[in-house]
Amino acid sequence: MRKAFIAVGAMLLLGLVAGLLWQRYADSVMHADGPHSAAIVLDVRPGMGVRAVLAELEELGALRDARAVALELRRTGAPTIKAGRYEIPPRATAAEIIEQLATGRVVLESLTIVEGWTFAEMRAALAAHAAVEQTLRGLSDPEIMRAIGHPNEHPEGRFFPDTYRFAAGTTDKVILTLAYDRLQTILQDAWSKRAEDLPLQSPYEALILASIIEKETGLASERPQIAGVFVSRLRKGMRLQTDPTVIYGLAERYDGNIRERDLRSDTPYNTYTRSGLPPTPIALAGADSIRAATQPLETGHLFFVATGLGDGSHAFSRTYEEHNQALRRYLARLRSNSMDAGTGGEQ
Repeated sequence: MRKAFIAVGAMLLLGLVAGLLWQRYADSVMHADGPHSAAIVLDVRPGMGVRAVLAELEELGALRDARAVALELRRTGAPTIKAGRYEIPPRATAAEIIEQLATGRVVLESLTIVEGWTFAEMRAALAAHAAVEQTLRGLSDPEIMRAIGHPNEHPEGRFFPDTYRFAAGTTDKVILTLAYDRLQTILQDAWSKRAEDLPLQSPYEALILASIIEKETGLASERPQIAGVFVSRLRKGMRLQTDPTVIYGLAERYDGNIRERDLRSDTPYNTYTRSGLPPTPIALAGADSIRAATQPLETGHLFFVATGLGDGSHAFSRTYEEHNQALRRYLARLRSNSMDAGTGGEQ
């Protein structure tokens, strides 16, 4: 009997010692600096189990003993690991890596949607991004709007131009929905703060005007003043006579040059032949253009033309005679610049 008690005691002691040794080793495995001296990119595919992820980490050089980590996680409770692409920092411990995977701190991709782009250009950028999962390819514009929950809406101008950051594998539908919602938030906020007595009937009309301002503005500081010209013309019932709307209406017929016959060619977007705003936006408008459309700077100017100084600035005029003078100065500057270029800039 005594021998049995001694044997049991010895086994308990050995178990205790083994447990203490394992705990010491497990603490070292989990909390010692990792063996990797550089950052490591890890792709966790949907459905990958903890053991498979740990084995891949060991193969990549981020873990010394994947089996020991797995045993410790089994003892303490293995977390759910989220799929995605991860960048494991240099020397990250096993515990830090597991925490990063469990909380889903994935590498964020980015996509920049540029102010002034058309919806077609935005679609092309989305389709070309390698980290975006394509679910809308081949759909028509109306089908895309239906897919994101906004049927019967024209897509042009409905999305906010910005840099979007997202996890690899995010769908094009999710990004479009995010950009749509951002635009609505910014537009509604600007409309709620609009100037009194604007000749605009709805936030959508403000968005149409903002898209024209976006395409006409070469100098950011001029946006409110350009908006003021258009708003003043709308008040007086004057046609907007803005080239970007004509170009948009020409679509694939536009070859990079706008001609007199183009200004006379009637389309729903030709603001030389038609009064008021075009039926839809003509491009993606940024926040500054939206604010300018809703809070224009009206100075009595009814015309503007580029100065030709190369800085994107315009000359603003109150009368047609002043405008013609500014136009002549612009054309003279263009001719001078052309002559300088032809002679290598020599005087």
